[in-house]
Amino acid sequence: MISKEVVLEGTLDIYNRKGIKFTMDELSKELKVSKKTIYYLFDTKEKLFLALVDYVFKAIKESEQKIMEDDSLDTITKVKKIMSVMPERYQEIDFSTLHILMKRYPNIYKKVVFNLETGWDATFELLEKGKKEGVIRDVNSELVKHMTEASLEQFFQKDILVRNNITYNQGLEEIVDIIIKGISK
Repeated sequence: MISKEVVLEGTLDIYNRKGIKFTMDELSKELKVSKKTIYYLFDTKEKLFLALVDYVFKAIKESEQKIMEDDSLDTITKVKKIMSVMPERYQEIDFSTLHILMKRYPNIYKKVVFNLETGWDATFELLEKGKKEGVIRDVNSELVKHMTEASLEQFFQKDILVRNNITYNQGLEEIVDIIIKGISK
């Protein structure tokens, strides 16, 4: 029997090539398993995507932890890396069509937004550390969080990335760079 992880990794691969509109038939061909096997693990495409959101955000949290533990990085670099963290495996995934989620899969969109809005403890810790070190201005950490979230949510609600011919990672890095330059001393 194929594992959920293999199905999720295959879903990421096909999503990267075809976007959110791929079919379960295409996924079963990609994985060389029957649709029945996939539906045994995930009874709907929506449940597959909900599990995929959990899977990707778990990997993001693991990457954040590695950044926090990396003593070779200064505080500003850690803040920048944490705010734009994307596990290496997901660097090539095209998230520019995520704006489709809001209309087509509102529950998945809500889960993505929930994950973006939670888990800021490491970032807050680093911002406070940077303030104490004197490398970050005395800014309101919650405001930094909300500015970042609002920017990212615009990516999901509109086709900003597609219209500007930039990837999600490029857009994220640009937003984080602007914020970091604004809060750095």
